[in-house]
Amino acid sequence: MQYAWLIWSLILLLIWAIIYFSLRSKESKKEMLVVSLWTSLLGLTEPLFVPEYWSPPSLFDLALRTGFDIESLLFAFGVGGLVVVLYERIFRIKHETIPLSSRHSARHHYHFWAITSTPVIFIVLLFATSLNPIYTSAIALVLGGFATWYCRPDLKKKMITSAFIFLGLYFFYFLTLIAIYPGYVENVWNLKAISGVLVAGVPLEELMFAFGVGFLWSSMYEHIKWRKIMLK
Repeated sequence: MQYAWLIWSLILLLIWAIIYFSLRSKESKKEMLVVSLWTSLLGLTEPLFVPEYWSPPSLFDLALRTGFDIESLLFAFGVGGLVVVLYERIFRIKHETIPLSSRHSARHHYHFWAITSTPVIFIVLLFATSLNPIYTSAIALVLGGFATWYCRPDLKKKMITSAFIFLGLYFFYFLTLIAIYPGYVENVWNLKAISGVLVAGVPLEELMFAFGVGFLWSSMYEHIKWRKIMLK
């Protein structure tokens, strides 16, 4: 089980590469790569989750010794890119830039606050409550998603659809870990600190995280870059 986390992260990167090279649009490829690079930085938050949420054996035992690990960076990179392009990989869409004249509607006034709401909520909950960081993350992702929805209601279809698409993909992906490494969840996750509820062996909190990431992160590129989605 020593290299399960590494192998699992590399499998995600393989899926990422397959999707990336199957994209026909240069815009979608750029979107996937840029979001992945920025999302990979979230892997640096791993010390918040070790050992409060889990304690994964990692390359060079970095996670257990320092809280940081290489696998988290790889995992975050893969997740970010997949979430943001899965919708457009399935549905035929194109991006168009929102004209400057249309960026001054009442809801667009909350553009900055909607984008920054997730990290702000996460930090507030982290220091103001005793919640396990995984719940803090899930709540921040969903509330940040609703803030985005309010600011950019045109993205709601992609957000909702992507949430369920990524939830399904992540659930199947997690099942491969359980199949290859029976007992890994029980040995690595701090089940006593969370609900302990397993769905087909997958911690409920992992599914909450996947749904939240799919809900918010799928709209991040369009929101920040002032892009709108159009059907081809």
